Amino acid sequence: MPYQLDPAAALRLGQAVLQQEAEALHMLADRIGDDFVEAVRILLDCRGRLVVSGVGKSGHIGRKLAATFASTGTPAFFVHAAEAAHGDLGMITSDDVVLAISYSGETNELLTIVPTLKREGARLIAMTGNPNSSLAKYADVHLNCHVEREACPLNLAPTTSTTATLALGDALAVSCLSAKGFSKEDFARSHPGGALGRRLLLHVSDVMRSGDAVPFVTADTRVLDAVRVITKKHIGMTAIVDDDHRVLGIFTEGDLRRLIEARGDIRPVIISEVMTRSPATIRPEELAAQAVRILNQRQCNQLLVVDGENRLVGALHMHDLVNAKVL
Repeated sequence: MPYQLDPAAALRLGQAVLQQEAEALHMLADRIGDDFVEAVRILLDCRGRLVVSGVGKSGHIGRKLAATFASTGTPAFFVHAAEAAHGDLGMITSDDVVLAISYSGETNELLTIVPTLKREGARLIAMTGNPNSSLAKYADVHLNCHVEREACPLNLAPTTSTTATLALGDALAVSCLSAKGFSKEDFARSHPGGALGRRLLLHVSDVMRSGDAVPFVTADTRVLDAVRVITKKHIGMTAIVDDDHRVLGIFTEGDLRRLIEARGDIRPVIISEVMTRSPATIRPEELAAQAVRILNQRQCNQLLVVDGENRLVGALHMHDLVNAKVL
């Protein structure tokens, strides 16, 4: 289908849509009250799971909300209302809470299953744009997501109404999250494959090099011999330790270049004369994200891992953290 794009008109319409939807959310924020609080209380008291259901665009919103609740401490899943009427009602128990979404409040597929839900004893939260609708009257709690008009110029395509529904569902999820004391660590446990999960769950011990992979020499070692250790271990440095394996210092490839530039002949040099004393260290039980912060602060690429008595137990290179996708 041929079209003629008016850039200025497209921009004006885009801005108008965003402004209209933002205004609808402001109005919604002013409208919520005791019913919202009661819905949060029902969700917090739920002994089972939150079951979100809807059809069409409301169903799409419902799927997203179920995912949001599930990842923020409220076990939840989505059931399509039509599928529920053909067997999936068996997934819902009397311990569950059902969040039914229908802007009109008259969606046949939802109204068909509501009597069974009520008979089974499941609590029902309805989210509609019509407080006088059939679904609203059936519900234990009704949340009104009414909007004055859709952002669609024809006032037909669900636009502002779906935005309001989504935002109201997010408000419920966040209120439950806060009341449960849900933390970053809790969030990370449900997102172990994401960047946040890795930052909050991975410890230094999970990514550090250990055993034979850790380069170290004693304080009386010649620099040339220390260089052979550095070359063999492929981490660009070596730790210097005492007889009890306590860390005395570190010597890096950068230190080597500077030493050659300053002295030329390094054959007689002993490592204790040129090592960096009091190097940056970290404990194995600390988060790998903390290792990233230390490396950035010290502007270095290697970090020694020590125990509570400063004994060498491992080593980290920035590349280890990159490979573990901590940064």
